[in-house]
Amino acid sequence: MVTLKEAVTKADLKAFVKFPFSLYRDSPYWVPPIIADELESFDKSKNPSFKNADAWFFLAYKNGEIAGRIVAIINKTEITLQKVAKMRFGWFDFIDDTEVSEALLNKVIAIGKENKLEFTEGPVGFSNLDKVGVLTEGFDHIGSMITWYNYAYYKNHYERLGFRKEKGYVENKFPANNADPKLFTRLNDLIKRRYSLREINFTRTSEVLPMADKMFDLFNTTYANLSSFVPISDVQKAYFKKKYISFINPEYIKFIVDANNELIAFAIVMPSFSKALQRANGKLFPFGIFHLLKAKKTNKDVYFYLIGIHPEYQNKGVTAIIFNEYHKTFTKKNINMCYRTPELEDNTAIRQMWKHFSPVIYKRRCTYRKNLS
Repeated sequence: MVTLKEAVTKADLKAFVKFPFSLYRDSPYWVPPIIADELESFDKSKNPSFKNADAWFFLAYKNGEIAGRIVAIINKTEITLQKVAKMRFGWFDFIDDTEVSEALLNKVIAIGKENKLEFTEGPVGFSNLDKVGVLTEGFDHIGSMITWYNYAYYKNHYERLGFRKEKGYVENKFPANNADPKLFTRLNDLIKRRYSLREINFTRTSEVLPMADKMFDLFNTTYANLSSFVPISDVQKAYFKKKYISFINPEYIKFIVDANNELIAFAIVMPSFSKALQRANGKLFPFGIFHLLKAKKTNKDVYFYLIGIHPEYQNKGVTAIIFNEYHKTFTKKNINMCYRTPELEDNTAIRQMWKHFSPVIYKRRCTYRKNLS
């Protein structure tokens, strides 16, 4: 028999965060979060996502032990502004037992029906900067700090319980020197002259922070037309600056501005923290912080986290400037492999942008949907 408990106390939420540590204890591919950081993201007094979202955290118990977990989420901005009557869910982990997964998903469905929502979709997070999708291919590749890892049986549970695929995502990788730099070096000069553009590079985090709000504004403008997009609020901007900017090497952030110094494009690359996080095993202290700092300085694998280009400059070759700057940075740092975070599988514009790098799809993931009526 499965019983559910809503996690509301600090002890409950800590048990919620630590459940995957036991579930994936023997997996060489799962990447643990920092426990304190995960707890802060679930703190309704600290994470500004809760200003526009309601969330319920549930633990499933079987035979007296935790056997699964899930977060049920209602994003009020999504419902009121986009008119999308969606019940979200995320952080969904469970043992290979349909009774457990069904009990957790049925709880999400019940909350959705109580709030007169039309369908449920997951796994997704609170916002567009959270993790997305259940892994369906690529289980023998190490995870990352910005994606969820899961066992192969997850997919079977969704489908057995009547969920169908909603959105598909792919993850690509390629060697840093895969593309001939001449392909974008010459175009870089041409595009800058034609549109009076220039690049901005950084050497210190303090140089990035004054322009970070403009970057988030451009992010909102760039991705506004995506069906599932929820804009980042001013409060969230401040939160994300504090939480993420220090993790990113300033030289891995590239800005492009026009003749009026208005930001028209940006890109963010992050070093891979996967193995460092495995060594830290959820704790920054006493030694975890040193593993992360070492990875930030010396790791030769990087993730392309975000690229945003103003709609007026899309399809005008601006990516040549971005790639040219990264080519110089990656050459200087002897970067080996580049990985891309999950991208919608039907995004042909993205595939076209990266074609000269001959990327290889090494992971697939998707969200699942079920109607509530």
